[in-house]
Amino acid sequence: MTYSNWYCVLFFLLACVSANDINAAERPNILFIFSDDQNFNTLSCYPESPDWVQTPNIDALAKQGVRFERTYLGAWCMPSRASFLTGRLQHGVQSMRMEGKYPGSTYDPTQCRFWPSVFRASGYHTAHIGKWHTGVDTGNGRDWDHQIVWNRPAHPENAGHYFYDQIVTFNGDDRRVEGYSTDNYTDWAVDYIKGEQRDTEKPWYLWLCYGAIHGPTTPADRHEGALMGKEADVPVDIFGPWPDKPQYLEKTSSWQQGPDGKPYRQKKKLKASNFNTNTAGQGYQDWVEQYNECVMAIDEGVGRLIETLRQTGQLENTLIVYAADQGFALGQHGMNNKVAPYDAAMASPLIVSHPATLPVDAVCSQPVNAPDIVRFFCTTAGVDVPWRTDGRDIRPLLADPETAQWDQPMIMTHTGRCYGSDTDSQPDKAALYQVGNIPWYVMLRDGKYKYVRYLVEGEVEEIYNLDADPEELSNLAIQADFQSLLLSLRKKAIIELRRTHAGFVDTMPKTAAMKRGG
Repeated sequence: MTYSNWYCVLFFLLACVSANDINAAERPNILFIFSDDQNFNTLSCYPESPDWVQTPNIDALAKQGVRFERTYLGAWCMPSRASFLTGRLQHGVQSMRMEGKYPGSTYDPTQCRFWPSVFRASGYHTAHIGKWHTGVDTGNGRDWDHQIVWNRPAHPENAGHYFYDQIVTFNGDDRRVEGYSTDNYTDWAVDYIKGEQRDTEKPWYLWLCYGAIHGPTTPADRHEGALMGKEADVPVDIFGPWPDKPQYLEKTSSWQQGPDGKPYRQKKKLKASNFNTNTAGQGYQDWVEQYNECVMAIDEGVGRLIETLRQTGQLENTLIVYAADQGFALGQHGMNNKVAPYDAAMASPLIVSHPATLPVDAVCSQPVNAPDIVRFFCTTAGVDVPWRTDGRDIRPLLADPETAQWDQPMIMTHTGRCYGSDTDSQPDKAALYQVGNIPWYVMLRDGKYKYVRYLVEGEVEEIYNLDADPEELSNLAIQADFQSLLLSLRKKAIIELRRTHAGFVDTMPKTAAMKRGG
């Protein structure tokens, strides 16, 4: 080969290297902020929130991005996180299982791979800060370059310490940490964004998981009592009855009417493993105030994160996503819990902001789930995950949030504490109702309609028109005029279950309508 030919080859190789460097540099950082048990109406950018709720920093993020009206990321904390780590719905997360004292759990990392490991191999620096609730093995050094995590499964005796006195693992080293957890997590995230504990030549992915608002819901000292005297509308069905809904609502009822006619928390005996919420006998308004006061430190944290990105010159090239693992019902349908397939209990906020590539101050009415967001992260980063995932390509929704033509239904499943192949067969009754006394179910969103099928023999199905009935008070599935819609949505749910490889799809018990021949 002549000198000139060698020169051409060398020039070509250098050009390829330069192109790769440019592509790597252009890939955005991704900051994924994740709260816990947060009802979407605790953010003032959501019109359902009381007019006294003020979250200015998260609102500003929504003004610079796309806000989704409804998002369904999981029924409760652990499966929501498992879906985000794998890109699969709960029934597709293989080898994950609860083991040992709650919340002890485990998985086989060869069967249950987490996509941040693929990001690492593709040139991203990956970090996780905050709550960890998905197996004793946190994936440090395999999935994450940097981790500061409150590993609840590894320390069940510390698992109720959501706000103070946490055992935190710093890249494998356990330490007991003082201070308010929301502020601690923000401090550590700010340090990471500034360049500590990371390769500053690489794009980065940071999953910041706050423990707030989860019970024992505890506002920061500076916010305690800040909303005293504020009042929210009391849900119309807080005391029931619920004649058109499934039977379990009688057991999940959490409110009783006091002598003054106002709602108070029922005085039920809580399980030792239950870290939920408020004091028995607490008044409804006091509880809603406390719940919203806990959000205030998160909003301040979001403001600090955005300002740090701005000061370090990274804001323009950082995709910021704000979401929660799931919602939390505040009296709707008599509940004071998560898990149930009603929007108040399970729908979380979602804001996606990257003004360089996405619209600003836009609202999307089409719902998305956790695998959808995982697929969007991977597409945005130019990373291919080498295993099957369940996500849809939601880029058209983000490109044109308000007018995009969209006809793809969205599915989510709740299978208690069971995952993967352990969901293939019907469990016994105890396992079926193990989480919050709420049975396994399949939930489908198709446009304005929500369809729910419980995996309980003879139980009623549910359909709600969320445009006309956002509080989900009128179950259309039992009305004669909507039987053709019921058949259509039932069929679409089965198609989606097959697409996502649900092993139980052919053995689901008959519903009440099916037993009647409907």
